[in-house]
Amino acid sequence: MTFFLGFLAGIGRYVLTALAAVGRIAIFASDTVSHLARPPFYAREFLHALIQIGWLSLPVVGMTALFTGGALALQIYAGGARFNAETVVPSIVAIGLTRELGPVLGGLMVAARVASSIAAEIGTMKVTEQIDALTTLSTNPMKYLTLPRVLAATLAVPVLVGVGDAIGIMGGFLVGVGRLDFGAATYLHNTIDFLETWDVLSGLIKGAVFGFIVALMGCYHGMNSGRGAQGVGRATKSAVVAASVLILASNYLLTELFFSA
Repeated sequence: MTFFLGFLAGIGRYVLTALAAVGRIAIFASDTVSHLARPPFYAREFLHALIQIGWLSLPVVGMTALFTGGALALQIYAGGARFNAETVVPSIVAIGLTRELGPVLGGLMVAARVASSIAAEIGTMKVTEQIDALTTLSTNPMKYLTLPRVLAATLAVPVLVGVGDAIGIMGGFLVGVGRLDFGAATYLHNTIDFLETWDVLSGLIKGAVFGFIVALMGCYHGMNSGRGAQGVGRATKSAVVAASVLILASNYLLTELFFSA
């Protein structure tokens, strides 16, 4: 009986800890969004974050999308050949990339690169007391550090997803034409005919949500980093893990929402 009560108490502590963490993140997110309506706005920090998050993430997102599109074409062809349905390769590659794989893989790659970078940068600033210095100079750290990064990621990641979709479809096209003996005109014709506007738009909406999550997790864990090198390291690891899990969870919720609609 004592063991059972101890087991239940352990579960209760874990649940309460998780709920407290969710509450802290929700408050942090609401504080970040609320600063949008209040001046000042630090345009230089925003543009710097836009370059770091958007432009410098393009190579890794593009390479990921290219190889994913090629591998997806091979796998769909192998499955479709069992049912004499090889012609579905172009349409399924395009739909799969724009609705699901493009946003999710792009979001995860950005999380690996950006969430860790933001958490390490802000965590180091906290350790070296630069955040305290900002407060001393009457500069709100949330407005100066968090808001520009969250806003930049929310705007940049959908663009990365759109570019990644195009590169991924090109990867499927190259494999389809060069490896699977599709005609170039036929492949492009099937892609255009079956791809709808909502397929692309739903992926871009997911990209905006994923970008918000990535930057928010990086800023949150950086702001709450422990002291010393170990504290910054734990904050960096926690930011990437939390962003990745939340991306996958929110992807399901958004897919369910779009499916119901």
